[in-house]
Amino acid sequence: MNAPITTTPAGDLLANIRELEWLDVGGGTQFKVLRICEKTGQWALYVHMEPGARFQAHRHEGTGQFFILSGELIYDVGTAPEGTYGFEPVFAEHSDAHCVVETEMLFLGEGAVTYFTPEGEVDYVFNAMTLKAAQEGAAQIDLCPD
Repeated sequence: MNAPITTTPAGDLLANIRELEWLDVGGGTQFKVLRICEKTGQWALYVHMEPGARFQAHRHEGTGQFFILSGELIYDVGTAPEGTYGFEPVFAEHSDAHCVVETEMLFLGEGAVTYFTPEGEVDYVFNAMTLKAAQEGAAQIDLCPD
């Protein structure tokens, strides 16, 4: 069995998704955390969304990039089926992001994502530090509260 994450003093990193634990983030979505950098605020996730899973309305305070490995992500910009690369610029806002079939993707984030209540108020801010706290069991993330 390989180590889930291997690093070197120079900063190289290998993350084996078959060995990493799932982090349940609510609404039918789970993450495998591939990388968190507290210095740059960057984070990398392997994302699994069950049919019907969705993210609540949010705004990217930094850029985001994704690649759909299987399934299809449906959101304000359009549909992103398997094999689609997407880039989300700073301050991109999404009122709806969901899937109707099981979907898996690689997501690379920089900085924070602000999530909003249905009334448009700030619900919480997701960033490298909140992700690290959730991974360590010190916090809970719910990307789609009821």
